[in-house]
Amino acid sequence: MDKNDRRAICTAYKERKGLGGVYSITNRVTGEKHLFSTPNLQGAENRFEFMVQTNGCTVLSIQKEWASYGPDAFFFEVLESMEQGETQGAREFREDVKALEELWKEKLAAAAK
Repeated sequence: MDKNDRRAICTAYKERKGLGGVYSITNRVTGEKHLFSTPNLQGAENRFEFMVQTNGCTVLSIQKEWASYGPDAFFFEVLESMEQGETQGAREFREDVKALEELWKEKLAAAAK
């Protein structure tokens, strides 16, 4: 691969649109829903699948539950996704995704009442 091909691949990678959003990892046994946000939903889902396959939980907030119930007790669910805007920088996109997570926290808290 020559330098120009390499540069083109790097540029295309940097210019790709991000798909971020809010997701939950839910314990099927207890019904407890753990809420998270990420600017890279596909990466989060891949990490969850890897955790299930290896039975190794890397999410601190659910490690005790994972050890008690095992990986089959959990499932991954995308609650809402958002695409990065063409003029939106990475930091701004992360902030928007975090704000979306806060809205979901409020929504779930209101539904629990």
